[in-house]
Amino acid sequence: MDLDLSPKLAKKVYSGDGGAYYAWCPNELPMLRESNIGAAKLALQKNGLAMPRYSDSAKVAYVLQGSGVAGIVLPEKEEKVLAIKKGDAIALPFGVVTWWYNNQDAELVILFLGDTKTAHKAGSFTDFFLTGSNGIFTGFSTEFVSRAWDLEESVVKALVGQQLGKGIVKVDTDFKMPEPRAEHRNGMALNCEEAPLDVDIKNGGKVVVLNTKNLPLVGEVGLGADLVRLNGSAMCSPGFSCDSALQVTYIVRGSGRAQVVGVDGKRVLETTVKAGNLFIVPRFFVVSKIADPDGLEWFSIVTTPNPVFTHLAGRTSVWKALSPQVLQASFNVSPDVEQKFSSKRKAEEIFFPPPN
Repeated sequence: MDLDLSPKLAKKVYSGDGGAYYAWCPNELPMLRESNIGAAKLALQKNGLAMPRYSDSAKVAYVLQGSGVAGIVLPEKEEKVLAIKKGDAIALPFGVVTWWYNNQDAELVILFLGDTKTAHKAGSFTDFFLTGSNGIFTGFSTEFVSRAWDLEESVVKALVGQQLGKGIVKVDTDFKMPEPRAEHRNGMALNCEEAPLDVDIKNGGKVVVLNTKNLPLVGEVGLGADLVRLNGSAMCSPGFSCDSALQVTYIVRGSGRAQVVGVDGKRVLETTVKAGNLFIVPRFFVVSKIADPDGLEWFSIVTTPNPVFTHLAGRTSVWKALSPQVLQASFNVSPDVEQKFSSKRKAEEIFFPPPN
């Protein structure tokens, strides 16, 4: 099985005065097409507005840096206007209309990961814009727009003719955008950097898992997610998804080494990963990472809202559950060697601090 699993960087798709939109291309990262996963990034400058749009894919959005405002309209619901900041995860089901705005000096960067099995192109998101030079108004004739919205022709021409931007525009400094409302965050967003930890291992690492319990909307998206922070020189236990889910990983910060082992015990990837990289671990393949001294942080989606993982080292390792006789016979080793193997890693799980 020849798979190109090497990490890739996103490439610019389009830009405007207010920012740029980047995506990972299935031609360069074939696993996107193979696994029906899309990945993209939105970077907005101060006063940058990503105009209202909907997509052909359900997604999870994750704020990589900065802060700003998001407008979200679920089908047949009112608009939710959320204050967003670094670490926020937002579930975006099918049919949701969104806009994104940066009201701060620092750049606002948002990652999108999602399922493209119903998309026009496998491994790619297609956005449909409500406004702008490529918005829906520009495609309909004046007659259709006039009748649909009960407008005079002069108003229709103004609506269509003024839409010069494409996807991203820059709003005038003195223009007043909607103010976010604190109650609109409820059930819509979860800050992974502030949420209760699901795993916290001293000198090892920390994990926050995004699932239907802490963000019910992920059930509608059909994806789970997690934020993992691995301490400097620490190791993440080799493990695999035991419910046939794919894992799509974006490196948020730092760098480290990664190995992936697949069919017939063959190592299919050995590489250095760094901030900005995206890579995909196929179903049932085993992956492990070791952080460089400055640590390693990544955000992943998993193609099920409540993923189940099996780890092959540590206190919860499957090896610990197997009887000594089975291990001796399988490894073809003496009881002494088996005892040494089984006696290690009885306290730690998932993350292992650097050796002394």
